[in-house]
Amino acid sequence: MGSSYIPGIDNPHDVSLSPSAVPRVIQRVFMALLIGAFLVVIGFALTEHWRRATFLLGCALMWLSVIRVTCDSRILGVLAVRSRKFDAPFTLLVGGSMVFLAMSVDPLGS
Repeated sequence: MGSSYIPGIDNPHDVSLSPSAVPRVIQRVFMALLIGAFLVVIGFALTEHWRRATFLLGCALMWLSVIRVTCDSRILGVLAVRSRKFDAPFTLLVGGSMVFLAMSVDPLGS
């Protein structure tokens, strides 16, 4: 273990998984993109662009599904809630549902 090892912080569901083939730098870029998307969602919500915020949040959750499969739990931190087999389909389903709802609602001011 490297110098950043903190005992007890590993996801117990992912202990038996081999490390990701994706380099750590790329994994951190993936996380930065996710955090950036969340910040844009907050901006949309604060400016009352609800459809855009919902759409982008759904896309961010689908992106989380992708990075949950490709990145190590240590990089994801608290976003690695359960096993990959649960987290990835769950976030994909919830994100896809949000995108569908955002796309299917008629805009009020057109």
